[in-house]
Amino acid sequence: MPTELVRPVAEHLPAYLEALDRGWSPDNVRPAETARAERAAIARDPAGFLAGLDDPGARGAPITLPDGSTRPRLPGFRRWIWDAGFCGSIGLRWQPGTPALPGHVLGHIGYAVVPWRRGEGQASRALGLMLRAAAPLGLPWVELTTDPDNLASIAVIARNGGILVGRFETDAARGQASGLRFRIALPPRDSAGQ
Repeated sequence: MPTELVRPVAEHLPAYLEALDRGWSPDNVRPAETARAERAAIARDPAGFLAGLDDPGARGAPITLPDGSTRPRLPGFRRWIWDAGFCGSIGLRWQPGTPALPGHVLGHIGYAVVPWRRGEGQASRALGLMLRAAAPLGLPWVELTTDPDNLASIAVIARNGGILVGRFETDAARGQASGLRFRIALPPRDSAGQ
């Protein structure tokens, strides 16, 4: 079965919980905190948790940054990477009408593959699928960021047409870290197939 992006639904939730229990997190900035928070949200309201992963109207609660400050939520959605089982998570966020993102948002697309499925090409295929999902939004491009020493992620982005546009330093809310910013051109909305 080929890699696909699935909308998070109840039937896939046990596999997601198993990944969290095995130490994986969809967040590489605050992995342990995010895993704990997601487990708690699932325990409180599984249907609400799943619904919150698909929020193109930005109706959800504000997001909390690593320093504890909050910012308004952007429109976005998460999909689970699936290939004969759960492989990871990939998300897309955007600002309507502009490719620009607020300063606290590092990129349009973020992804995390579970350690036991790395090296299979899951991230590359998932990113390609997410780029197709992003094209109908009318954005001319999307940006992705990664740590300078994350050679696997750099390769995934390059395989999908990513061009390095620069280095950056995160703000204090994210711990003053260095990063690389890549841009991937999207086809015009009329040629996106939707």
